[in-house]
Amino acid sequence: MTISTVENKLAIDCQKINLLGLSPEKLGKFFKDMGEKPFRATQVLKWIHQIGVDDFDQMTNLAKDLREKMKSIAEIKAPEIVSYHESKDGTCKWIIRVKGGDCVEAVFIPEKDRGTLCISSQVGCALDCSFCATGKQGFSRDLDAFEIIGQLWIAVKAFNSFGEKANRVVSNVVMMGMGEPLLNFDNVIDSMGLMLNDNAYGLSKRRVTLSTSGIVPMIDKLAEVSDVSLAISLHAPNDKLRDQLVPINKKYPISSLLASAQRYLDKMPDVRRKITIEYTLMDHINDRDEHARELAILLNKLPCKINLIPFNPFDQSDYRRVTKTALYRFRDILKNAGHTVTVRTTRGDDISAACGQLAGTVRDKTRRSERHINKHQQQPIKFVMS
Repeated sequence: MTISTVENKLAIDCQKINLLGLSPEKLGKFFKDMGEKPFRATQVLKWIHQIGVDDFDQMTNLAKDLREKMKSIAEIKAPEIVSYHESKDGTCKWIIRVKGGDCVEAVFIPEKDRGTLCISSQVGCALDCSFCATGKQGFSRDLDAFEIIGQLWIAVKAFNSFGEKANRVVSNVVMMGMGEPLLNFDNVIDSMGLMLNDNAYGLSKRRVTLSTSGIVPMIDKLAEVSDVSLAISLHAPNDKLRDQLVPINKKYPISSLLASAQRYLDKMPDVRRKITIEYTLMDHINDRDEHARELAILLNKLPCKINLIPFNPFDQSDYRRVTKTALYRFRDILKNAGHTVTVRTTRGDDISAACGQLAGTVRDKTRRSERHINKHQQQPIKFVMS
């Protein structure tokens, strides 16, 4: 495809190509279609993702005529920042408007040894986990790759971390924001590829984590194309309880989910890799001693570390936060059984940025949000204990 062909196509589409979300391979094809050498892709990749440039005229190692051609058919455009909030504990949250007018949220959590950015992959969520604010918002659409990587671009730019001599403020990325990443597979893979690429953000595969509620076939597919860190949102030690908390469990029960997690590890070149098991604790729902003992046995053969997450309240939820006594008793039972266990410190709850609280603004195509509001107004949720 020549430059004139590209221009003709754009004239029909009436839309410029946004280079922000193009993977190195797709960016290479973009320049090949223009009749340019492949190394142009590397140059532009560095300008966008290492230096933070969104103006072609600043790309001084590109010929002026090439810059003019690029301006006519392409753009570098991040999503719009609607608002920025900072918690008393230093946690930062961006509300970001994406195409169509919906809003998603990205959260940065500063710690002594790292800075972790939590990124969204969908507008709302196609799943409906009962303890998650995002799920209650319903679902609109998948985010495009430029809208996913754009959240990282926005955060790095906000912290003035672009450039060779800049300190890396964002050292870790977790795909744990709004949405189920594996249901937006191609765009998430392209985005994570940019996070890992040495000519872009150059993050370690151990510092990029994808969290899934358990889409078993896509975990297997992920293992074929990526070796990022994998987290499993488990939240229950048995199928009866997990069916209520995480409805996708009815399709992919715990046994098949943990088997796919083991297959993922088996594909990794480093035998020391472990799965992170996420377990959100809710008062008198899944926080009893018997749940801890059952979980310890369930995970006995899977190389993993367990991350216990105290439930963070939000509107439309009747769950209560786990008590400190129950939380630490649960932790100690797992530790005494030989498991590696951490307790996630609640951060950013004063700006609704804590785990499970992200909601954004979703034009819900499923009408799930409306149903949840009506149901919640009529009667509280009841659960069968198991």
